[in-house]
Amino acid sequence: MAKNMFGLRSVIAVAGVSLLALTACTGPAGGGNSTEGGGAAGGPIVVGTTDKVTFLDPAGSYDNGSFMVMNQIYPFLLNSAPGSADPKPDMAVSASFTSPTEYTVKLKPGLKWANGTALDSKDVKFSFDRMLKINDANGPATLLGNLASVSAPDATTVVFKLKLGNDQTFPQVLTSPAAPIVDDTVFSPTKVTDDGTIIKGKSFAGQFDIDTYKKNELIAFKKNPDYKGLLGPAKSDAVTMKYYADSTNMKLDVQKGNIDVAWRSLTATDIDSLKSDKNVKVDIGPGGEIRYIVFNFDTMPFGAKTATPDAAKALAIRQAMADTVDRKALADQVYKGTYLPLYSFVPAGFTGAIEPLKKDYGDGNGAPDVDKAKKALSDAGVTTPVTLDLQYNPDHYGSSSGDEYAAIKAQLEKTGLFKVNLQSTEWVSYSKQRTENGGAYPLYQLGWFPDYSDADNYLTPFFSTDNFLKNHYSNPAIQKMISQQLVTNDKAKRTQLIEDIQTAEAKDLSTLPLLQGAQVAVSNVKVNGTKDTLDASFKFRLGVLSK
Repeated sequence: MAKNMFGLRSVIAVAGVSLLALTACTGPAGGGNSTEGGGAAGGPIVVGTTDKVTFLDPAGSYDNGSFMVMNQIYPFLLNSAPGSADPKPDMAVSASFTSPTEYTVKLKPGLKWANGTALDSKDVKFSFDRMLKINDANGPATLLGNLASVSAPDATTVVFKLKLGNDQTFPQVLTSPAAPIVDDTVFSPTKVTDDGTIIKGKSFAGQFDIDTYKKNELIAFKKNPDYKGLLGPAKSDAVTMKYYADSTNMKLDVQKGNIDVAWRSLTATDIDSLKSDKNVKVDIGPGGEIRYIVFNFDTMPFGAKTATPDAAKALAIRQAMADTVDRKALADQVYKGTYLPLYSFVPAGFTGAIEPLKKDYGDGNGAPDVDKAKKALSDAGVTTPVTLDLQYNPDHYGSSSGDEYAAIKAQLEKTGLFKVNLQSTEWVSYSKQRTENGGAYPLYQLGWFPDYSDADNYLTPFFSTDNFLKNHYSNPAIQKMISQQLVTNDKAKRTQLIEDIQTAEAKDLSTLPLLQGAQVAVSNVKVNGTKDTLDASFKFRLGVLSK
């Protein structure tokens, strides 16, 4: 996924312009309860969230809640300053291609971890080597698909050897979830390191250290006085992250002043009501979040490892679902217009985004077409109704997920073509079960929050042969185009490749895109900096907050 993009970034920076008018919210997620007295004046900034942390180890997690914490505590070679999405040196002094297949980074001298040990090139090499070696099913190692090797010729020099030259996205990779630098004296080189070991080892070198850690309940961050990176010193000496199980309690706490900021995520109804509360302000920024259904090509009806494997029938089922789902109804009725219908694999606003699903499925204009769905199934010889075991997550993607998937079930069953067994599982188990032993879920919900602002971030992780979804999908022709767009310098030619990938993928339908959202934060009127971090890098920076 995340790799270079200096030229395209200026275009992508306006990715959410059309969304800025929306009262959009991204999907919630996890732990904690409402209590009094969190955000008293003069105390630490208190930020509430319904997201969850899976692991603090970058090798073992690939979700927004975990990466948000990593962005505060770990150093990166490259980063982007608040208000920008352009990769620039962070713990590096320079970074550039020294040959088409070599990307050389020079580190700042005298860097150190919070535990006092030196932070140098050996930590960088260790971090990327272990990411590739561990290759955890729920980790972001797929972002490093073009990385052949890493060398550290001296203490301040790192050389990345790439498989394909002229990688147009590699600098972005170095800002992504695959790129936090970790301490080689604390982290295991061969397995995911537990949170307790990381906290005890004080392996922090970002804007903040962690002072107190109660997983998915509370994290107390304290300013790191030794951080000398791109982001500059944090504006507050302390920030507390408070985790909520229920977004309603988070809404009440931000209204009462018990917390200073509510970040990911409030319901569309709550956001709308908070706009009229004079004690808070609602800030909306560019959005790249998408919501979609994943098809497991092994275990979906007529999948490769079912009792009756038939690729043509499996494809017809996916096509009939695409013909049937009513995205506009989901956006309007469930999310009250705070999400947009999504008819492509790359969201609107990103360079190369087109809408092949609108043209190829339903009535050709975005609405469902039951007769077309019936024909797709009939032509393939599929007996109806088709039983679908559809899994969704009730906590990570927000309290509205239940309403969303109940609506999808109703839409599909209304046609008489499908019988939907709807099931839900909490995120900690869900994130494991979807990939373990080939994947427990034949069809299931996922959401995606981009690692960087480039269309590739919606292509490589999803549709490469060794993709993050682990859904056993592979199309050599699409893989070839994905590899080509990564190394195509000509912007027009690269854009055409990105469009061609979407057109081809619309015929395969390994995922079914549904909705596109934006970033929203609600804060006390006395808090400064919230809007500054809602930019096209999609990274929430605690260091910009003050009051």
